[in-house]
Amino acid sequence: MPVNSGRRPAVGRLHVITDYHFQQRFTHAELARQAATGGADTVQFRQKRGALRHVVHQAKETAAVCTSVGVPLIINDHVAVAVAVGAAGVHLGADDFPVAAARRVLGEAFLIGATATTREAAVAAAECGADYIGFGPVFATGSKDNPASVKGVEALAFLCQAVAVPVIAIGGITAARVEEVLGAGAHGMAVMTAVTNSDDPFRAASLFREMIEKYRR
Repeated sequence: MPVNSGRRPAVGRLHVITDYHFQQRFTHAELARQAATGGADTVQFRQKRGALRHVVHQAKETAAVCTSVGVPLIINDHVAVAVAVGAAGVHLGADDFPVAAARRVLGEAFLIGATATTREAAVAAAECGADYIGFGPVFATGSKDNPASVKGVEALAFLCQAVAVPVIAIGGITAARVEEVLGAGAHGMAVMTAVTNSDDPFRAASLFREMIEKYRR
């Protein structure tokens, strides 16, 4: 059964972004398995470099893992790759495929996330059909070559009040900051190196899930 089952999945609370740039111990597929079994309810496949053929191959392997564990797979940046591997959705940056065009191409069954660093961009993305907004960096991060300025928790809270769709906080989020992020109104968070660069990605994802559930209780 493909990752995209024909129904748009709910927006998850713990998005783990796979990576092969900051670490080479695990493939995207291996990271997806550890993160999902550890507690991630969404996997985002992120591959900024390499030939498109290679990206598709890695995404297909990751999609197979996500299907096996029943966790939605979202492809970062590449609409065509998301379609090719049967992903559940796509996450688009400000310079990627426009959200409105992606919705026309993908239809209603796909989950579409959009990165925003300002209130205006977030509102516009939601109006164009984004299911959730990825906002940040909330804290300082070293996982981007040219990161936007740090927004802070107050800006996150302001943004959460400004849009009607869920907000997924991103950037420098650790398990110790989960309560602060959710307390600001975020629906959830997207993390990468806090899980992928840890000694034990499974345990790192489990700790994030534990903190999320502790806050929700």
